[in-house]
Amino acid sequence: MLDSLITSKTRIKLLLKFFSNAETQAYLRGLADELGESTNAVRVELNRLSQAGLLDSASNGRTKLYRANTSHNLFPELQSLVQKYLGIDKVIEIVRKLGSVELALITGDYAAGKDTGIIDLVIVGKIEQKYLLHLVKRTEKIIKRKLRVLVLSRAEFEDLKDNFNTEQALVVWKSDAEAGNAVNEPEATPTETPGS
Repeated sequence: MLDSLITSKTRIKLLLKFFSNAETQAYLRGLADELGESTNAVRVELNRLSQAGLLDSASNGRTKLYRANTSHNLFPELQSLVQKYLGIDKVIEIVRKLGSVELALITGDYAAGKDTGIIDLVIVGKIEQKYLLHLVKRTEKIIKRKLRVLVLSRAEFEDLKDNFNTEQALVVWKSDAEAGNAVNEPEATPTETPGS
């Protein structure tokens, strides 16, 4: 979908990196290494996206850090487009159908903006495993990516929370009761609540 609209593969990779999770920050050389692109190709696209106002940058010593400009008028639409491209919208549909879910997080590569083909999903709540398996298999065929799901009770999540990088996790679902609990969550990350 994105590759038919945008011809630059480097630009697509940068959009995925910065707009899948608004908290993502990166610098030129790190991006070039991660994306497998030349620093020159990445620099050109970073400049174009910055000139368009889609990326903000800040100096950190001699390093220039880039991140999505969340105040840009197109930010919500671009983030939605990227999440649809990655299949995150379908993951949210799974969570909506499960019933008693307190919290759902995407962790790992996708939370860091890397399209590796495996989406790590952590679900906190009481759900029916057989139904979850059915939904996961169906969704994997649609999004053409593997879903790796970990279901935890609230107590298990609290015990294991330090093992997850919750600061970079992408919160895709939060119950009304969960809104009061202290989970590190990026402010610009969209959340879904039951009935919305």
